Amino acid sequence: MARLPFITFEGSEGCGKSTQVQRLAARLEKLGVPFLITREPGGTAIGESIRELLQFAPQSAGMTPETELLLFEASRSQLVRELIKPALESGKCVIADRFFDSTTVYQGVARKLDRNIVRQLNAFAVGDCVPDVTFLLDVDVKTARSRMQQPRRPDRMEQQSDEFYEKVRDGYQELARWQRDRIVMIEGWQSPDDVEKEIWDILLTRFPQLVSKSEINNQKSET
Repeated sequence: MARLPFITFEGSEGCGKSTQVQRLAARLEKLGVPFLITREPGGTAIGESIRELLQFAPQSAGMTPETELLLFEASRSQLVRELIKPALESGKCVIADRFFDSTTVYQGVARKLDRNIVRQLNAFAVGDCVPDVTFLLDVDVKTARSRMQQPRRPDRMEQQSDEFYEKVRDGYQELARWQRDRIVMIEGWQSPDDVEKEIWDILLTRFPQLVSKSEINNQKSET
């Protein structure tokens, strides 16, 4: 049987990807499919320390784009080797809230860093660990901004300008056009229920082993 998929979710802040990560996890749990949820930056003890530095530390206000890029790659490198690859090898489905596409877009496009360097660093950080499918939740900047207004701890990345997020959206759309086999763009302005259904229908079509795995687990529990 084919291994369970490595699934990533992408999009700008406020696109709804974290909600869909949790909804997908709930579906898999109900079916008895083993899974791991990860997030970027973070996911490991080292990664969470980097996350704090990138998003919330007062000194991050003066962080250069180059430093930001390298910190994201450091967190990702640890995450791949400590959690993602071992989980996939042990038979789990991995669901990631962001992965290297975020760096391609945020640092390579919106921050205007050299795209070849970004590509090389992404490749170095992940090795052969590439998502099987990526769901890109596309929303306009106005919608994203309205969703960012929810009461929570201020995030440095959420404080970027509308112009920055227009570049982020354009970058994601361009990436989706170039990588149609892997990246599925979904209209994120839809209701969470509609987005969830669209994602699940696509997953069942591409990865029937998700259902097969759940059937096997159910049979084991009955014996």
